Amino acid sequence: MEERVKHHYACPDLADAIRNGLETAGKPLADLKPRDLAPVDQLHTGGPKATIDLVKKAGLTEAQTILDVGCGIGGTTRLLAQQFHLKATGIDITPDFISAARTLTQWCKMAQGPAIEFHQGSVLNMPFSDDHFDAVICQHILMNIEDKPKALAECHRVLKPGGTIILHEITDGPGPDPLMPVPWGSDPATSFVPKWEGLQTQLEDAGFNLIHFSDETQNAVTWWHKVNTIHTTKGIPPVNTSLIFGPMAKQFGPNLEKNFSTGAIGCIEAIFTKPDVKA
Repeated sequence: MEERVKHHYACPDLADAIRNGLETAGKPLADLKPRDLAPVDQLHTGGPKATIDLVKKAGLTEAQTILDVGCGIGGTTRLLAQQFHLKATGIDITPDFISAARTLTQWCKMAQGPAIEFHQGSVLNMPFSDDHFDAVICQHILMNIEDKPKALAECHRVLKPGGTIILHEITDGPGPDPLMPVPWGSDPATSFVPKWEGLQTQLEDAGFNLIHFSDETQNAVTWWHKVNTIHTTKGIPPVNTSLIFGPMAKQFGPNLEKNFSTGAIGCIEAIFTKPDVKA
């Protein structure tokens, strides 16, 4: 199953495609800022603001370590390092994404700034020691993982006692089957969207304790309606998700707005902690 996910996200020469898009947009690499990459490296609902608002609720402090699981091309990882001065590590199963993440980080002149690094690997078997990170963030990635108990057990393993796991995830809703394609899949073969109640149980079974939960579905409807309106009235910018996904990316926004509106899917944010003392 992981090979199917790799294939869905495979995108050779992605950094070159983004460079061309930036040139078309009039964004020279010499003056590149992380925010210039947001249309292509912040694919999650709510964009950078949603990440910032959620991480603030977790109460992390400067220089703490955080793991961005399913980091893609590193947008959230860079944001965590820049905005919160965290020591941020990203891991993703897709080699093309990790290659691009490292290149984009250099372009943003962040390689020499706050500690930031990327690893290619599976969340089911992460290359980190036990009790390694102060926090883990999972942002729109669990719907690509079939074996969620194993993934959550790995997140628990690499977290320090007292550590925090921050979730911003898509959930299965009470409405009709979702329209596809969506960013995490062109068909149901790579889509494993969980119901929140089941996911909460899996997190608790992995040893986590819930401290914050919010249903963000209505905010997701508003967000995607705004994005789609901008694209309709002003056009799609040269730096956009089609650089990764090709022509089908044009369907993502309308499909997501419809899926959230009909209750086909939901959006949640949640924060859990790992107990201070090992059982």
